[in-house]
Amino acid sequence: MQSVDRAVTVLELLARNGEAGITEIAGELGVHKSTASRLVSVLEARGLVEQLGERGKYAIGFGIVRLAGAATERMDLPRLGRPFCESLAADLGETVNIAIRDYDVAINISQARGTAAVTAHNWVGQRTPLHATSSGKVLFAHAPHEDQDELLARPLERYTTRTVTSAGQLRKDFELIVRDGYATSYEELELGLNAAAVAVYNQEGEVIAALSASGPSYRFSRKRMREVVGAMRIAAKELSSQLGFLV
Repeated sequence: MQSVDRAVTVLELLARNGEAGITEIAGELGVHKSTASRLVSVLEARGLVEQLGERGKYAIGFGIVRLAGAATERMDLPRLGRPFCESLAADLGETVNIAIRDYDVAINISQARGTAAVTAHNWVGQRTPLHATSSGKVLFAHAPHEDQDELLARPLERYTTRTVTSAGQLRKDFELIVRDGYATSYEELELGLNAAAVAVYNQEGEVIAALSASGPSYRFSRKRMREVVGAMRIAAKELSSQLGFLV
């Protein structure tokens, strides 16, 4: 924890002063110059700080810009995504959500309800399982392989008799999701609730969110979901474009 605290202190010093040498950094940390030098070397290797020419001073690196951009992107999603949710919900008549992955869960960050929605349940802020929801499956399928391996090694909770808890089956499903560009959930989280989701991309071509539509199983049938996926893809493509993704 001490090393983390010192690293943050270095970054705050550089952000405040613009640049600083090892002697100044060591003084700020209250450590020997060799200790400060080792710490700065680690930050430099990760692109978080950079050395300014041959003067020996350091400044904030572009790695910080990358991290800040990711945070800004996530904060912009609810604002940028809201009109797409509202438009799609109006067209489909169903509830539309945008969700992001927080390691082992999906978090809904925006929602709009269509005229045919039968419940007033608010999913915004709700944490839902990756393996039992359409949004979660999209995010799970595009997660780093090491995350997939770790999460699939855990026991997966069964929410209904339709919930897929087999790691092998989920891996097969992930291949289809990546290939086809969308995921479905047929009463896997709640009996009587079906959903479909498509991926939303950032400027780096990474999947950072899922756009989903859900409705009662008696109306939001498999055939109906196949019909609405096209409209969902168009909306997700336009939202991705606003986030800087170029097809």
